[in-house]
Amino acid sequence: MSSLDLGVIGNCAFGALIDDIGNIVWCCLPRFDGDPIFCQLLNGARAAPEEGPGAPGIYKVELIDRVRSEQEYIKNTAVLVTRLYDKAGGAVEITDFAPRFMQLGRMFRPTTIVRIVRPLSGEPRVRMVLRPAHGYGAHRPEITRGSNHIRYISPPITLRLTTNAPLAFVLDETPFFLEEPVTLILGPDESLTRPIIETGREFLENTVEYWRRWSRTLALPLEWQGAVIRAAITLKLCSFEETGGIIAAMTTSIPESADSGRNWDYRYCWLRDSFFVVRALNRLGAVITMEDYLRYLTNIVGTADRGRLQPVYGIALERRLSERQVDTLPGYRGMGPVRVGNQAHEHHQHDVYGHVVLAACQAFFDERLFRPAGVDIYRHLEAVGDRAFELYDKPDAGLWELRGQARVHTNSALMCWAACDRLAKIAERLGLPARRRHWQTRAGKIRDVLSARAWNAELDTFVDCFDGTEVDASLLLMREVGFLSADDPRFVATLAAIEKRLRRGSHLMRYDRPDDFGVPENAFTICTFWFIEALAAAGRREEAREMFDDVLACRNHLGLLSEDIDPSTKELWGNFPQTYSLVGLIHCAMSLSRPWEEAL
Repeated sequence: MSSLDLGVIGNCAFGALIDDIGNIVWCCLPRFDGDPIFCQLLNGARAAPEEGPGAPGIYKVELIDRVRSEQEYIKNTAVLVTRLYDKAGGAVEITDFAPRFMQLGRMFRPTTIVRIVRPLSGEPRVRMVLRPAHGYGAHRPEITRGSNHIRYISPPITLRLTTNAPLAFVLDETPFFLEEPVTLILGPDESLTRPIIETGREFLENTVEYWRRWSRTLALPLEWQGAVIRAAITLKLCSFEETGGIIAAMTTSIPESADSGRNWDYRYCWLRDSFFVVRALNRLGAVITMEDYLRYLTNIVGTADRGRLQPVYGIALERRLSERQVDTLPGYRGMGPVRVGNQAHEHHQHDVYGHVVLAACQAFFDERLFRPAGVDIYRHLEAVGDRAFELYDKPDAGLWELRGQARVHTNSALMCWAACDRLAKIAERLGLPARRRHWQTRAGKIRDVLSARAWNAELDTFVDCFDGTEVDASLLLMREVGFLSADDPRFVATLAAIEKRLRRGSHLMRYDRPDDFGVPENAFTICTFWFIEALAAAGRREEAREMFDDVLACRNHLGLLSEDIDPSTKELWGNFPQTYSLVGLIHCAMSLSRPWEEAL
């Protein structure tokens, strides 16, 4: 049965997901939002050996008579190692990675998967299965054979496998004894310029060196360093470096809970999620991603009609992400539908204006940047601020992207306030006193309205929408963006109301009222992390640390998280790996860790 016990490899151009026995079960090409050439993750269940040629969309190295497996990353890298053991004492090791390193003065990040398979002990017998698909699992490619390669032709993509393994064994999926290391390089239809074993070894060494150097630049907390490094590397892997866009997750249609129909395509750039990713990496000192994302934002904001923004765009700035269902894949564990595209690009979600300004804000203050933001970018952001002020008290779909309900959401008003507040601060930094006063006045007006209409005196709490009666987890962000302090009596009361209504053990629901699909069943992981940070800020630090450890225990065997967690079973649900969740992990670790001075 399929699960989210998956590893992630990639190189900021594409990504692939690998299960705990070394099967590549998901990979889209030529980029994150492309057609999945490997799609077994959404094909109902894990492909079994007896399925033969009827199970397209998978790439595996199968050890005959396997009895166990183990898996780990090479420390501080995005290189994944899987070891398989058979009942006779034979063992093999599979090293998987996507090349990424500097070459000829620029980053080398081809759409290439490298697999190095070597025998470890005994007489292991393996079967190599390579079955690309296209059309979301509907079609198999045309196959041709060369002297040392196999070509898989699926217009508009042609892939070439170059290997020193016997091609006949690969094509016929014939088991054979693995007596010496085998290298398999699957990528563009281009000839290698050096011998395959040498190429694979050099790619591996250079990629390991790249990630180890990158990890060394991170400003880590004293505690939970391994968890933070793995989260940071994974966030980096979810960036599309070519344009600067950042995807929310690498998958589509992993349900938020079993048979819920809450199946969405997350392979796009939500401006909201991307802000939190950039903020987390900035906190660790990884500012290059922010520079790349600012380039992406500039292209969006600079061409926006009077500052109007969508909540989500394609990774190459596409505005239309038309949503459709595909019937060629049954879905994760057969739990369809499988969706491609996302209707959210049509939504009105007014919090997006605040997230754009917040994401760009540091670029006006950080003197480490090669391309710091200046007055020209500020003028574009002012148009975004105008829209925020125009819309702060208007109904929208809100943070939770409600498809059948429109309200004046408190979080949307809060983020519109944040847009105006930060524009005032940026104006002061740029020496524009008139603009500072202008935006301070607007921020003050939003603050007054929000404080009056989102506060429910009878319930003694802020509520999720103006003049409402419910709470949701996004109210915790009032402290996060500086609208309220942690010791403000209104925030303390709101935290208590959220805890009473939404806490489920060590997990937090986003809300507990019915939406378009009923009442949510699973906890929303980023909300849990927001709550943990709020607990710590409110002085309940030890309780927050215990809760954080409980959530860390829910990560998969490689330290990764999806979007949702079942509070009862602790099983991961929702799209994977979820950048939002990993952001929360990083922020909590940074906030809760003991200071370095205690260890030095």
